[in-house]
Amino acid sequence: MKDYMVRALAYNDQVRAYAVNTTAAVQEAQDRHYTWPTASAALGRAMTAGVMMGAMLKGDNKLTVKVEGNGPLGMILVDSNAKGEVRGYVTNPQTHKDLNEQGKLDVKGVVGTEGTLTIVKDLGMRDNFTGQVPIVSGEIGEDFTYYFASSEQVPSSVGVGVLVNPDNTILAAGGFIIQLMPGADEETIEKIEKRLGTIPPVSKMIQEGLAPEQVLDTVLGEGNVRILDSMPVAFECNCSKERFGNAIIGLGKEEIRAMIEEDGKAEAECHFCREKYEYTKEELEAFSEEAN
Repeated sequence: MKDYMVRALAYNDQVRAYAVNTTAAVQEAQDRHYTWPTASAALGRAMTAGVMMGAMLKGDNKLTVKVEGNGPLGMILVDSNAKGEVRGYVTNPQTHKDLNEQGKLDVKGVVGTEGTLTIVKDLGMRDNFTGQVPIVSGEIGEDFTYYFASSEQVPSSVGVGVLVNPDNTILAAGGFIIQLMPGADEETIEKIEKRLGTIPPVSKMIQEGLAPEQVLDTVLGEGNVRILDSMPVAFECNCSKERFGNAIIGLGKEEIRAMIEEDGKAEAECHFCREKYEYTKEELEAFSEEAN
């Protein structure tokens, strides 16, 4: 099944909902960064939540998710946009811990239980919108749930999950976001809370072959969901040789001259996709001419 996301309304439009399969996107991140299982789970959960949040934007708007915990994984950074494109990396990709007491990947153990979750939205205005909350569990899903309630005042439930094979490849990854619209009645809220307490983990649903539409049926109850649209989801990086070249120009003449004299060339690597770009002495000379 290809990665894709659905947007929906439920319970007579009292509830807004998103569900997504991100297995291939998380696999690409694992391939590019050689993440170990617990690091894959943490990065995959953040990418999954990030791509659904991106779908809440419009046009060319985009957002950045930054999870900075006190665990050995270091920072998780994820970019996404309104087109279903997502990319991400972690500071220490070769991080892993033994399974936790529930026999699951110990995401909290690598992320940490103290720190911050920051969301920066680029809405095409002069200033970006930034919301920041403390990490409440380090399990990622609960942290995003807290972010929505605290920073955006939208009661939400965020479920994200990643299953990893013994050979480190990604078995299943996906998630859902359920949000109450203003004026949602108590009966609807109670029904949803009751269902959320009984559903299997979302990664298990994806592993069993459930499509995003079926995930929402499982979470909210069949017959209660009205699908609005769907969109493909993919790991996509917008880096390029030209962009990195502009960054080198931005370093200034002196810095570029030092590169030419010391190495006679330069190499840049993208944090997000690990693509490498090489610049010859001649290219650096040209950059030096352009720089201040």
